[in-house]
Amino acid sequence: MKKTIILLAALSVLSVTALAQLPPIIDRELFFGDPEISGAQISPNGHHITFLKPFKGVRNIWVKERGEPFEKARPITADTTRPVTSYFWSLDSKYVLYAQDKGGDENYRIYAVDPQASGDPVPPARDLTPLEKVRAMIIDIPKKTPNEILVGLNDRRADLHDVYRVNITTGERRLIRKNDENVAGWLVDLDGNLRLGVRVTSTGGTEILNIEKDSLTSIYTVTADENCGPLRFTPDGKKFYLVTNKGDELDKVQLELYDLSTGKTTLVDKDPMNEVDLAGALFSDVTNELLATYYIGDKMRLYPKEKKFGEDYARLRKALPEGELSLGNMTEDENLWVVAVSSDVDPGSRYLFDRTTGEVELLYRSRPNLPSKDLASMQAVSYKARDGMTVPAYLVLPKGVPPKDLPTIMLIHGGPWYRVSWGYNPEAQFLANRGYAVLMPNFRGSTGYGKRFLNAGNKQWGTGYMQHDISDGVKYLIEEGTADPKRVGIYGGSYGGYATLAGLAFTPELYAAGVSYVGPSNIITLLSTIPPYWAPMKKIFDVRVGDMNNPEDKKRLEEQSPLNSAKNIKVPLLVAQGANDPRVKKAESDRIVLAVRDQGKPVEYLVAPDEGHGFAGRDSRMAFYTAQERFFAKHLGGRFQESVTPEVQKKLTALTVDVKTVTMPAMPKTEAAPSAMSAFNGTMVKPSTSRYTTKMTMMGKEISIPSTRSIAEASVEGRKVWRVIEESTSPMGAGVDTLDLDGTTLLPIRRAGKQGMATMWFKFSKEGVEGKIVAGPQEMPINAKLSAPVLSEGAGVEIPVCTLPLAEGYAALIEVFNTMQATARKMTVRVTGTEKVTVSAGTFDTYKVEITPQEDEGGGTKLWISRDDRCTVRSEAQLPAQAGGGTMVSELTK
Repeated sequence: MKKTIILLAALSVLSVTALAQLPPIIDRELFFGDPEISGAQISPNGHHITFLKPFKGVRNIWVKERGEPFEKARPITADTTRPVTSYFWSLDSKYVLYAQDKGGDENYRIYAVDPQASGDPVPPARDLTPLEKVRAMIIDIPKKTPNEILVGLNDRRADLHDVYRVNITTGERRLIRKNDENVAGWLVDLDGNLRLGVRVTSTGGTEILNIEKDSLTSIYTVTADENCGPLRFTPDGKKFYLVTNKGDELDKVQLELYDLSTGKTTLVDKDPMNEVDLAGALFSDVTNELLATYYIGDKMRLYPKEKKFGEDYARLRKALPEGELSLGNMTEDENLWVVAVSSDVDPGSRYLFDRTTGEVELLYRSRPNLPSKDLASMQAVSYKARDGMTVPAYLVLPKGVPPKDLPTIMLIHGGPWYRVSWGYNPEAQFLANRGYAVLMPNFRGSTGYGKRFLNAGNKQWGTGYMQHDISDGVKYLIEEGTADPKRVGIYGGSYGGYATLAGLAFTPELYAAGVSYVGPSNIITLLSTIPPYWAPMKKIFDVRVGDMNNPEDKKRLEEQSPLNSAKNIKVPLLVAQGANDPRVKKAESDRIVLAVRDQGKPVEYLVAPDEGHGFAGRDSRMAFYTAQERFFAKHLGGRFQESVTPEVQKKLTALTVDVKTVTMPAMPKTEAAPSAMSAFNGTMVKPSTSRYTTKMTMMGKEISIPSTRSIAEASVEGRKVWRVIEESTSPMGAGVDTLDLDGTTLLPIRRAGKQGMATMWFKFSKEGVEGKIVAGPQEMPINAKLSAPVLSEGAGVEIPVCTLPLAEGYAALIEVFNTMQATARKMTVRVTGTEKVTVSAGTFDTYKVEITPQEDEGGGTKLWISRDDRCTVRSEAQLPAQAGGGTMVSELTK
C-alpha cells in the first residue's frame, strides 16, 4: 500500500511538472468572447466600410467612411438580445441588409437599414419579411435590379419556400413562383430571372429542373450516391456551370459547363492532385469570367484561371503574411478587395487591397490581444481504420510539453456532412492551452474527400463505421504514445454531440468523460422532429441515416440511439442544450440526462432558455465554455482558469439545471399501454350521415369549413367494408375523401381523395402502404414497408377509436400512418375524463379522449366522443408545421 501511495505521488508530481511547462493560461474570453472587430465589408461604391462590433455588449453592425479611423465608426443596428452574425450591402450601396431570428428558433427575418440615415441610437431598420414563424432565405441579389432581392418564404407551406421579389425601399413583396414541387433550391441567371430549380428525387438523388413558365423539366439527375448542383449562368444564359461527380468513373466533384440546348457537359476543372472535391469557384461580376478554382486538401489550394487575377493574387501572396488567404467582398468595379489572412495560430486579419496601385492596407486584427506565440500548431495526420480505410484528421498538441501520455480530447465535428479544415480553431486552441492533445477526425461520411468516402458513412452512425473511425482515432493516439489511455475525453456539437453520447454508450472503455453540446440521443425522435423546411430533403436522411419505414433500418436506428444503451454510460457526462433548438429538441437532452441520472452516474446539465442550435449570445457562450473547462479539468486533469467574471458566473448559475428536477415528458411507457390495433369493433359502427363545421386558425386568420361525413355498408371483392365519405368546401376548392374500412377490424383497405388540384390514392395491406400523391406536375410515390397494421389519418382514426372499450383511465396504443412523412407513428389513446359538451347539434355526455404521439414530436388530437352513440361530437387538433401551424376545431352541427 505504501509503495502505491509513493507511486501515485510521483505521477502527480510528473503531471504538475508537465503542466508547468505549458505556456501561460490564456483567458477564455480571448478565445470565445466577441472579437473587437470582425466581418468587414466595403460598400459597392467604395465609400464606406461596415463591420461587426459589440454595441452595449451585443454584436451589431457598424459603419464608417472608408478613410476614417475605426474609432469614428457608428452603430447602425442596436439589437440588445441577439447578436447580428451576417449581413450584406445592396448593390446600389443604399442599404445594409441582415438576417435575424428570435432566441435561436431559426425563423429568420430580413431587415434593411439605411446607413446614411440618422436615429437614436441607430437608424430605423425595415422588416422586409414581417411574418411570424416563417423562415426567410436570400435566393439572389440581382445586379439589374439593385433595389430588389429575391427571397424564399415558407409562409404558405412550412415545408416549402415560395419565391418573392422584395422591394428594399418599400418592403413590397411580389410572388414570383409558388413552390408545390418540392424544390429545395433555386438559381437565377445574370439578368435576375428564375431559371433552375433543384430538388431531391423520390430515391434520394438530386435533379436539376429547367423552369419553363409554369412547368419544370428535369434536365440532369444523379443518384443518391452522387452529388450535383448548378453554380452560375454564362452571360448569354444558354449554359450554366455545374458541380458534379456523376458516373461510376468519377469519384471527386469537378466543375463542368452544361449546355441547355444540347444537354451535354464539358469539363472545366478538376483537382490536379485528384485528392479532394472541388471546394469552390470565383467569378468576376464585371466580366463574368471564371477567375479561379480552389480545393481543400490538407490545406487550401487555389488555381487562378484568368491572367490578371493570377497576377493580383501573386502580388497579394507576396505582400501579406503567411497563412490562408481568402477574398471577401469587392467594390462594384472590382478594384478594391477586402482580403482575410489567417492561420492555425492566428484567427485572422483583414486588409484592403487596391488592384490599381497594388497597395495593401491593414484594416484590423480580429483578436489583437490573443498571443499567437503561445498557441499550438495544427498538423494534418492520417491513420488506418479497422477495415483498412485511411481516415484524415488534424492534430493539435499542447505547446511546450512532450507529446507523451497526455490528457486527450476527441473533438468531433457536426453535420455530419461537413469536414474539418486546417486553420484557426478556437476550441482546439483553448483545449491545447489547457494541456490537452486534440484530435479532430474527418471520419467517413465527412464531405470533401469524394463520394466513396462520403457514402462509406451511409447508415453507419453509432454502432457503425462512422463511430468506429473515431474509436480508431483514440487507439491511434494511444499506440503513438500521445494519449494517456486513462484520460481520454470526447466532445462535440450537434452530430458531434451525438457521437459523444455514442462513444460513452457503445465504447465506454475508451473514455473518462464526455461533453455533448446540442446532441441528439435518439435517432428515431431526431428524424421525426426535423424542421418542416427540411422536408424536401427527407429522402437524403433515408439514404444516409436510415428509413424508418424499413423495419430493418428502424431496428438498427433504435440500436444506434445512445438513449437505448444509456445503462452503459459509466463516466461523467456534461450536456448543454438550447431550449429553442428547432433541429435537436430539448427532449433529446432531457431524456439522456434522466437516463444517466437514474443509473446513479454523474451528469451535469446546462439549458439556455434563449438559445437554439448552439449558443450565439456572448454570456451563454462564455458560461458553456467555463463549465466545459471545469468539467474536463476535474475528470481529465487539464488546467483550469480560476477567474470568472460576475456576469458569466451569473449566467452559468442561471443555465445550470439541478438534474434531480429533470422529468420526462408525460408519455406512457409502451408496456404500460397495450396495443389497441386488434380491439376495434366493426359491429358498433352504424350507417349515418353527420355534418360538421371546422374552424382553422392560422397566422391570425380563421377559416370556416363545412363538411359532411357519411358512413355506409359496401362490398369490395366480396369483403364487407364500411365506406366513409367526407365532403368539404374550403378556399382551396371542393374536397372529397373516400376511405374503406374492413367491416370487422376497422383497419383501412384503401383511400382516395381530391382537394383542389391535389389528388391521392393509397392501398393498405399487411406488408405496408402503397400509393401516390399528385399535386400539379409533382408526383410523390408512396411505398412504405411496415411491420404492423396501421390506421389511416382523420376519420380512419376517429371511427375505430370510438369503438374501443372507453372508460375513465383507459389507455392503449395505436399506430397511425403519417401521409406526408410516409411513416407510422405510435400514438397513445387515453381517456382523461368525462364531460358534458354543448355544440350546435345539442348537448352530449362525452368521453374526453386525447390521442398523442408516444414520442413528444408534436401534434396530437383531442376528441369528445358521445357515450351513447359513440360518434365524435367535437375535436381539436394542432395543425402540423407543414400545414402552417395553428389549430383546427370541428363541431357536430347535425
